[in-house]
Amino acid sequence: MSDVATEEVTEPAAEETKPAAGRGRVARFFRHEWTVAAAGSVLLAIVMTWLLPPYASDLVSGGIKPATIGDPAHTIVGDGGDTAAQAWLIAWNGHALRNGLHGLWDTNAFYPGRDGLALNDTLLGYAPAGLVGDGVAATLLRYNIMFVLVFALAFLGGYALVRQLGANRVGGAVAGAALAYAPWRYGHVGHLNILSTGGITLAFAMLARGHGWSMTRGYQRDRVRPGWAVAGWLVAAWQVSLGFGIGLPFVYVLALACLAAGIGWLVRGRPSLPRRLVLGDLGGGLFFAATTLLFAYAYQHVRDVYPDVLRSWGYIDAFSPVPRSLLVAPGFSLPWGTLHAAGRAALGNADNEKALLCGYVLYLLAFGGMFLSVWSVRQRVLLLAGTVLGVLCALGTHGPTYRLLYLYVPGFDGGRTPGRLILWPTIFLAILAAGFVTELARTAREATLPQWSATAARVVTVPLLVLVLLEGLPDLAHVKEPAEPAAMAAATAPLIVLPTDDGFDSTAMLWSTAGFPTMVNGVASYNTPDRQAIRDVMQSFPSPASLEQLHRFGIRSVVVLRDRATGTPFEQALGVQTQPGITRREIGQDVLLTID
Repeated sequence: MSDVATEEVTEPAAEETKPAAGRGRVARFFRHEWTVAAAGSVLLAIVMTWLLPPYASDLVSGGIKPATIGDPAHTIVGDGGDTAAQAWLIAWNGHALRNGLHGLWDTNAFYPGRDGLALNDTLLGYAPAGLVGDGVAATLLRYNIMFVLVFALAFLGGYALVRQLGANRVGGAVAGAALAYAPWRYGHVGHLNILSTGGITLAFAMLARGHGWSMTRGYQRDRVRPGWAVAGWLVAAWQVSLGFGIGLPFVYVLALACLAAGIGWLVRGRPSLPRRLVLGDLGGGLFFAATTLLFAYAYQHVRDVYPDVLRSWGYIDAFSPVPRSLLVAPGFSLPWGTLHAAGRAALGNADNEKALLCGYVLYLLAFGGMFLSVWSVRQRVLLLAGTVLGVLCALGTHGPTYRLLYLYVPGFDGGRTPGRLILWPTIFLAILAAGFVTELARTAREATLPQWSATAARVVTVPLLVLVLLEGLPDLAHVKEPAEPAAMAAATAPLIVLPTDDGFDSTAMLWSTAGFPTMVNGVASYNTPDRQAIRDVMQSFPSPASLEQLHRFGIRSVVVLRDRATGTPFEQALGVQTQPGITRREIGQDVLLTID
């Protein structure tokens, strides 16, 4: 009797336990540190880059700049120049992916040139986002979403890296905030390729976790996770697929890290490594190397075809920061942008590339981390050495080390902006700061009663995180982008839109996302001779020389935008009438000229 009763009671209990266990797993997933960190990174990025800045700017300006939230479907963050070209890049990559990558490298812009995609950082890793939506409005919305997510990934990557190295959660958040919202990053509001740094720190975090290594514990075989190592290599390859502007230094730093790890393994007496880890490293490393070589081949091909793409030492000098650049913030920094206007002016041309402030709060926290830290003294000295070396490289022609990179390290002779190497000192400073915050929390816990230890740790560390975030607030512009002109939509490709120059062509590229017609217009850091020749000769259109060029390249349509061509050398094209070989149509306020 008792056995039967027990059986009748225990079976329903077991059935009730299964749903309860399932609910428990779901609850644990949503409470897990990495779920909270990922979701928190996105929410923080939305607040920091989109929602809070307008109100903070209104408060700082005393009402002179009324708070207005940007319309993500009709405006674009930044100045509307480089940002429009970057938005086109993502849309083109998605278009090419949708069509089986047919014509990926040639693109619809930069006609009649080839390999137009390799004239810029490709942002190819964002191609899946380009699959969603069509047309200009979708391109704008997509770009604005990606802009926010780039900051979220930069925060998450920094957080994951220092947590894996041994910092506490607030220390991880401080590092993530310092890396995602460093003031110097706002000098690159129009350069999504340069802002896309999160994959670097995330890859290092995954590789360290996969190899069971941290700064506080060293190598521990029982903590080896081969799957994480493979994931780290994949993320590293994805980061390289975004372009070499940030990716090239990353490739070399990762190679140096692997070399250092190999030397360390030998010094420790070659301890045995799990077979799965070795295979994972071989497979993942080969995939990373193949990805790097693929993009290197594309960029090298452009260098071979257009030797002028290489930068002279004098040209690099014009973009090289000076030591005081480390104390100057770009104009889009909310706390410092206006205050540092005179400092930026003193930097000369291209001040956005020379304003390298990593954050005064970060400087102070990193300085404190040299004396109070969870990291060992040797590790702190190495981090300081990495910071100094990185700064010397970032100074370009005004430092002693960049010339070595320029002369002897493949790829660096094609870059013009050494200031972008400030990313690496920022990483080292963030790690130093995280070590300081972690040790400060431990000291606070030990100095108080057990029941108050957690509260004391938060009281002394959370305000530091808030200060880093406040200093990292941007003051971003949201530029309204006009819709594609009807005359351009009616044109027959290949076409050219006038005026054509570096100031306007990014807008034409954005408009071309409605159907991706083949066109001459295009803007990159380098103008090919053929495209520049067309630009120059079209200032005399319809001269015989201009018509000869149009026929030579099979260009069928010339779209002349009245409001933009007026007052420029292209204005005379507005007066061209129908004549043998040219048919004129007025569409709205613009003119469409068809070349027979």
